[in-house]
Order: sequence, then structure tokens, then C-alpha cells
Amino acid sequence: MRVGKQDNAFSAICTSDAHSINVRGKELSHELIGCVDFTSYFFFLLTGRMPADNQRAILDAVLVAIAEHGLVPSNQAARMTLAAAPDALQGAVAAGILGCGSVVLGSSEACGRFLSGVLETAKDTGQPVEAAARAALQELRTARKPVPGFGHSQHKEGDPRAIRLLSLARTNGVAGSHVALIETLSELVPEIWGRDLPLNVSGAIPAVMLDADFPLNALKGIPILARTAGLIAHLNEEMSRSIGFILAGNATTTIGYDGPALAGASTEGDR
Repeated sequence: MRVGKQDNAFSAICTSDAHSINVRGKELSHELIGCVDFTSYFFFLLTGRMPADNQRAILDAVLVAIAEHGLVPSNQAARMTLAAAPDALQGAVAAGILGCGSVVLGSSEACGRFLSGVLETAKDTGQPVEAAARAALQELRTARKPVPGFGHSQHKEGDPRAIRLLSLARTNGVAGSHVALIETLSELVPEIWGRDLPLNVSGAIPAVMLDADFPLNALKGIPILARTAGLIAHLNEEMSRSIGFILAGNATTTIGYDGPALAGASTEGDR
């Protein structure tokens, strides 16, 4: 069965033969291995061009910023999976990555699309960016939807990672329209929501990376790539200092049961 167009069967990323491996026009063994760092290579794989020094620096900083944040849900899921299947490192990594969605890890993409939408609206309508931003926030507020990139359960007075990334963007000459917009939103959000919702790292990442000419459609790939490194570190520790079953066991002791009781059974021990 043919699905979709069939007349454009090409890829511009990599090809190989018996003697060479061509990655976007560069020979892997002689022009890339030992010649470029992994951050630059990631950018090159995505875009087909090597990053400028400031682009590489800000991407490197972002990858470091989002790689690790303790026993967050992705790390817990991975560690419990490895405890149950110690022969499946790849499955445990996958378990951690599969939770990359609108609440955890994947919110960078949502914020990036929001920023791009506001800037596009301002350009198309000719209105000031602040007016377009205010209207977009009011629309979210009316619909009772969260503001992507704002608020944090722990860093209530400001996400230190976000503050640092914005500072680095300015230092490296990367800060542009997206950073300016996220700073405008930071001023408008408390006004419209009536309470402080500090910028978090998932708001800073798309702002600095879009200004660094990183592809919008690949934004979710940044936390996926970075968090994979953190997951492997947790799983390596899990192999020698296992806490996976402790995490699972804590669920049975902290989560109470409030479903139907068995006929004639005592409910004295239920929490």
C-alpha cells in the first residue's frame, strides 16, 4: 500500500560505501572523528553546517543545563525499569525518555512554538511585539491554559538555569528577538496571572536556541539528547547502588487505597 508521496525518496544526512562514510558532505573518519566536538556534530547533523563559536557555546550550555535534575520522573522510571530488567539498559533509557511530554522535558518545544507564534503574529499584523504577547497571554488565561516556559514547583523565586542561559546568550552575542520576547513575557505574566510565575529552563532554552538559529522542529531533541546522558549516569549508579525497588516500594507505602473493600474485610490499615 502506498501512503503519501512516493517521488522524493532521498536523504541528505548520510551515505556510505566500502571505503568511506559521507556525513553531509564530510568524510566521517578523516574530517569529523577527532576533528569536531559532539555539540558541533549534533548541530551539523541537524542543519548541515558547522555552528559558529557562539552557537556552539550556547548549545553546549543548554545541553549541560538540562541533562540532570535529580530524581525527577524520567530518572525514577528508568531506575525502576532497570531494577526489574537489569539486562535491558536500552529499555531503561527508553523508559525515561518516553515521558518527554508537555509537562516534563517536552515543554521547551511548546514554548518555542508559542514564542514563534507571537513574533509571527506581530510581524503579520504590524502591531508591537508587546501587544501581540499580551494578547496571546490573555488568550491562554481565558482558556485556563498554562504559560509554556513559566512556573516551577521547586524554583519558585526563579530558575537559576534559566537566568544563567539568558546571561550567556547576551555574553555570546546570541540574544535576539526570542530572548527579548521571553523577557517581555516575564514582565507580563505576573500582571496577567496576578501572581509570580518565574521563567523556567524550558522557557529559556527555546529563547536562546531559536536566536542561535537552531531548528524549531528539533527543539524537543535538545532535552531528549541531554537527559539521555543523565539517564545513563543514573543507570550506571543503579547497577552498583540500586534504589529502583526502593522507589517502587515507597509507592506502596505512600499511596493509599480508596477502592471497594473486600466483603467482611477490615479497613483499619487502609490509609
